[in-house]
Amino acid sequence: MNQRRDRGRLPRVSVATVVVRDGKMLFVEEESARGLVLNQPAGHLDPGETLLQAAVRETIEESAWTVRLTHLVGLYQWRTPDGQDFVRVGFAADPVEHDPARELDTGIVRALWLSPAELRAETPRLRSPLVLALADDWLAGARYPLAMARTIGI
Repeated sequence: MNQRRDRGRLPRVSVATVVVRDGKMLFVEEESARGLVLNQPAGHLDPGETLLQAAVRETIEESAWTVRLTHLVGLYQWRTPDGQDFVRVGFAADPVEHDPARELDTGIVRALWLSPAELRAETPRLRSPLVLALADDWLAGARYPLAMARTIGI
């Protein structure tokens, strides 16, 4: 049996970070084709970069918050309505320092802190179902050692 695979549309690897302060989670409001959406600080893995490096970098670039990663929260696979596959690696982090003078990534309007109830009220504006899945897993207590996100050969 010969199965054909579409190698032109391999899954895209992204990272996202749950950062919590005073019971609220850090999110970014960003421009998208469907208007302003909410997401955790998140983005794609760059060539030669570890998953942990990507999570810290994306959080700084999108929110101006320096963070210290504490845990792996989960791994998520999602297929968009147009058939693109994504694999997201979700991390938890503690906020360390905010740089209000730092310019945010292109397309990011602002960073904001939302309680779980405020997040649920914004469900229609979430960038993807991955946002709520990661937040829900963190709220449910999912915490795994960072050592599970091993880097080999980089």
